[in-house]
Amino acid sequence: MLIKNDSELKGMQEISKVVGTTLRLMREYARVGMTTKELDDYGGEILKRYGAKSAPYETYGFPGYSCICVNEEAAHGIPSAKKVLQEGDLINIDVSAELNGFWSDNGGSFILGEDLNKHQALVDASKEILKKAIYSIKGGVKIADVGYLIESEAKKRGFKVIKNLAGHGVGRSLHEEPENILNYRVKTNHKRFKKNTTVAIETFISTHSSVTDELDDGWTLVGNKGGFVTQHEHTILVNDNAPLILTACNGIWD
Repeated sequence: MLIKNDSELKGMQEISKVVGTTLRLMREYARVGMTTKELDDYGGEILKRYGAKSAPYETYGFPGYSCICVNEEAAHGIPSAKKVLQEGDLINIDVSAELNGFWSDNGGSFILGEDLNKHQALVDASKEILKKAIYSIKGGVKIADVGYLIESEAKKRGFKVIKNLAGHGVGRSLHEEPENILNYRVKTNHKRFKKNTTVAIETFISTHSSVTDELDDGWTLVGNKGGFVTQHEHTILVNDNAPLILTACNGIWD
């Protein structure tokens, strides 16, 4: 979305604060023995208190207020009363919503309790690479160059990137131009980030897989070669210099 005036910026700041706060509170609320549906219902109540609507539900009819992935699930995990969180689980929560005609998106992966399965390096890589990618963005920077940075940094740490999931423009709808802010470089993509636009930048860092496959439930994505995937995401406003991180309150870098 191209921000043209203070009113539009305020609208994006308000919804970004909502989704950022919801993500932070859901992460703090998660505990061993809780189902992912309980966690999702908690997030749904927060959105309702703000008067916001779940973006995946409104846009796609997704069966939940947020996407919650556990362990091998890479994206679009369906909240379930049958899925009970355990010590050491690798969890990803992705929260996006609409308020007063503005949309924002953010997400983060974390380990529940003790790191029994040694996932911390993967989580840290995703967070750190996202930060490096975001602070490389300003008006005029090639989208493909940011993809190259993300993949290069992942390889340095011994990881891969998921190539069929991507960041995207966001603002007046959940997905806008530019549609594919990929985690790798496509040399034929000559598009550049534009000043005063809002975009959702997200990392998809993987241990084994480079693409995801959809499960029979029609939503959940898992790596085609197994392993684990972490995702972190912020909605930002592109500037001439450092971007404004609209969802900073989610605390994923804390």
